[in-house]
Amino acid sequence: MNNPKPSCLLVQLAVLLAFCVVVLGAFTRLSDAGLGCPDWPGCYGHALWPKTSEQISAAQQAFPDSPYEHAKAWPEVVHRYFAGTLGFLILIAGFLAIKHRKLRDQPFKLPMLLVALVIAQGLFGMWTVTLKLWPQVVTGHLLGGFSTLGLLWLLRLRLSNGPWPGPNIPMRHWHDLKLLALIGLLLVIGQITLGGWTSTNYAALACPDLPTCQGSWWPPLMDFASAFNFAQEIGPNYLGGQLDGSARLAIHMTHRIGAIVVALYLIFLVTRLRRYSGGPHLQRQAAVILGLLLLQLCLGMSNVLWSLPLTVAVAHNACGALLLLSLISLNYRLHKSTAPW
Repeated sequence: MNNPKPSCLLVQLAVLLAFCVVVLGAFTRLSDAGLGCPDWPGCYGHALWPKTSEQISAAQQAFPDSPYEHAKAWPEVVHRYFAGTLGFLILIAGFLAIKHRKLRDQPFKLPMLLVALVIAQGLFGMWTVTLKLWPQVVTGHLLGGFSTLGLLWLLRLRLSNGPWPGPNIPMRHWHDLKLLALIGLLLVIGQITLGGWTSTNYAALACPDLPTCQGSWWPPLMDFASAFNFAQEIGPNYLGGQLDGSARLAIHMTHRIGAIVVALYLIFLVTRLRRYSGGPHLQRQAAVILGLLLLQLCLGMSNVLWSLPLTVAVAHNACGALLLLSLISLNYRLHKSTAPW
């Protein structure tokens, strides 16, 4: 292995920090703290947040339209500092990639992509505040966070440079598994996108019952045109959402149907992995995917039945991130295996 060990350790630390940023972002969004600080990059003009009565009074005068709430200010600031630290680590990883670019096994394009992505994430973080939680921006920011975590995980896999033995199956089935795994990854990414759109439009509680929705298997008053109108104009403030009930109903039902489709497909993928893979590596991978899928389904149903408790909703986001990483690992393992045994 020719890659410098510090570079691999740095990326491992960045992966852990990126996961924390995704969880903190979910906590901030779900606790309605996205506008806990009405300015950017400071918070009511402070590096942290106002603490003394004098500072709070001055903050109220400076931002009369944004009453100060400590419970919403601190999560936003903590999230910003964690994200800023992550951005700094990614910049260091990019510098090391440039420095060691002549080494045989040193990835170069992937760290540069991460540098570009983290700069874009900084802009989306600013726009989240300045555009008052515009759903398109908030969803893009959420997807950027998941993308950063996924790409860092991929970089970590590449730097680990471990042995990747192929499955003990015929070549034809091996190629089929690679295609099935890729489809599974794309479906999970699509479902995460739907989940982000559901959250940023405050549609998670549009259906308070299971397995029906508002007592019907297919509610009659669903406005899909408004629900997925991505060209909607920028409004004054999107805290709490601006869509009517029929549009939120359509978003929720779409996300619910997406969950069923993804679950059925991943179960099918797991059965294929367990049927064709003779070695223990892919067997364990299949078990991890199945376990995370079942946990994610339980968390999603709990969100509906218990009216979106904060801890469960945050755990739902965290489990979605882990499910994404498990599919990335599976795809990488299948594509890096040189040949079946």
